[in-house]
Amino acid sequence: MSRFRLYPTAAQQAALLQHCEHARYVWNLALEQWSMWTRDKGPTPGYVEQARQLTEARAAFGWLRAGSQTVQQQALRDFNQAVKNFYARTHRRPTWRKAGLHEGFRIVGSQASRIAKLNRKWAGVNVPKVGWIRFRLSRAVPDAKSYRITRDRAGRWHIAFAVIPPPLPAPGTGEVVGVDRGVTVSAALSTGELLTCPVLSEAEQVRLKHLQRRLDRCRRGSRRRQRVKTNIAKLHARAGDRRRDWVEKTSTDLARRFDVIRVEALRITQMTRRPGPKPDPERPGAYMANGRHAKGGLNRGILSNGWGGLVRRLEHKALGRVEKVNPAYTSQTCSGCGHRTPENRESQAVFRCAACGHRDNADVNAAINIAAGRAVSARRETPVRVSLKREPQLTTST
Repeated sequence: MSRFRLYPTAAQQAALLQHCEHARYVWNLALEQWSMWTRDKGPTPGYVEQARQLTEARAAFGWLRAGSQTVQQQALRDFNQAVKNFYARTHRRPTWRKAGLHEGFRIVGSQASRIAKLNRKWAGVNVPKVGWIRFRLSRAVPDAKSYRITRDRAGRWHIAFAVIPPPLPAPGTGEVVGVDRGVTVSAALSTGELLTCPVLSEAEQVRLKHLQRRLDRCRRGSRRRQRVKTNIAKLHARAGDRRRDWVEKTSTDLARRFDVIRVEALRITQMTRRPGPKPDPERPGAYMANGRHAKGGLNRGILSNGWGGLVRRLEHKALGRVEKVNPAYTSQTCSGCGHRTPENRESQAVFRCAACGHRDNADVNAAINIAAGRAVSARRETPVRVSLKREPQLTTST
């Protein structure tokens, strides 16, 4: 999906927000009807019946009639597709859309082709009942049959064209690389490279903490609170932009350099799920919060390093060339002799084999095991059968 920055005027922003409100209202109304299904009441209205009800509602209510029928009807189509995806078990259950969080709508069909190039840097899109809106030409506009306009929590507008870019061709060298994802080092390669995802600077982190303290002191519903929330969202958006840029560049580089890319088969959704507070045995009726705070810090570290986004983009760009390896014991197994024991991890960053004395960076050692496709079980060890080229990092001691 190709996304561009949209620059509407103040009047156009008000009209776009109205489209977002109508799309969200129609979606939530359809979700409410679908959620009312019970065994004794029979089926709930489908898309055809909901489209007829929408026509009647537009005739009865002027505020709904003032919006775009294309936007509102497309929200019904999107919900119908979301229900089908849920029953096909390819997506999660449709959820409620909230104001300020889910701001967007989709345009499909002939109206999606109303795109005009203004000059070398700018282009325009004709949105129904809004008019021509400029967007920045950061790349060539793809030939797409639909686009989606969204507003993030930082107040920025974007237009995204629904198009699947072709995958990158394999280099044909036969090289295999293993990628070990971590919190301190975002991605360690079996070649010895250590890649780090950029985050907020120290000054930006200080400002973020200051704004979060100010947010706690603001009265709910006040304009000051809204301004502080917007400033916090801008910092988070800045970090998200850097993370996405790093993911795109890193995934493109790996897809162009290696024929086969092996990564750990991690269940990130389950790993980042926050546990409930545990009862405090010393204080009846109270709960322990330290463990929950520590887990929250680990979750933030995993999400801020773009673990899921990196593998997802690798699967898009290196189509059919990404293999997922069981991550069990890859960090405890020596990449030289195959000996596995927890004592091999001398520290978080240093690996030293207790059997052969092989010494290396712990993340690089795990990446080599991943690149070799090592299937280590709890009962036995499988020796490395793939020879890998890598740049030396630490000297081997015996």
